[in-house]
Amino acid sequence: MFVKICGTTNEDDALLAVAMGADAVGFIFAPSPRQMSLDRVRDIVRRLPSDVLSVGVFRNEMASRVVKMTSDARLGAAQLHGHESPEDTAWVAERVPVTIKVFPPGHEGLQHLGAYGADAVMIDNERPGSGEVFDWSLAEGAPLAGHRLILAGGLDADNVAGAIRRVRPWGVDVASGVESRPGRKDPSRLRAFIEAAKATRNMHADETSTGDSEPRRAASTGPYDWEQDL
Repeated sequence: MFVKICGTTNEDDALLAVAMGADAVGFIFAPSPRQMSLDRVRDIVRRLPSDVLSVGVFRNEMASRVVKMTSDARLGAAQLHGHESPEDTAWVAERVPVTIKVFPPGHEGLQHLGAYGADAVMIDNERPGSGEVFDWSLAEGAPLAGHRLILAGGLDADNVAGAIRRVRPWGVDVASGVESRPGRKDPSRLRAFIEAAKATRNMHADETSTGDSEPRRAASTGPYDWEQDL
């Protein structure tokens, strides 16, 4: 299970998330209580292990600026969290290593994912970062057509396993659910979330043994090797 810790605002929290097994760390460039400067993000990214995916989060930003900022900050991925068109998303996807396109549940764009050219699709609450849970049934039947699904929106250590069981995503994303206050991660909540999400590997292995035909990953330690799956 791919686990992304988003809304990171300082080096200590980024390194803590990685040490606890996070596969990706997200930095928000869009207006937000967790908004970061490019220079600060670049300084943090330089200290992250190379096998951890660093993600810049943008909202309704010009495509050319997304590409430039992703490159300048030495990020591994761009996450587009606004109303970006298929054309702009595909343009970005051709120029950055990994692109994640975000949609609210039920968005019409989920019917035309091929036009966006993204490497992964995230379904999140209409109000990202609010900590509010949306109706997961709205994500269960999303027409993903082979795209990797990352689930977000109000997840925390108490509900992430249930969300994974119901929606069966490729990965999960959390920000406020592991914070002590906006922009500051709580070590105990962070650890509990990552452990709960990673524990679903064993659950998935059990499903495979009972006849589930969907490919699953075996349990392992350390961050998930996302590169081999892209």
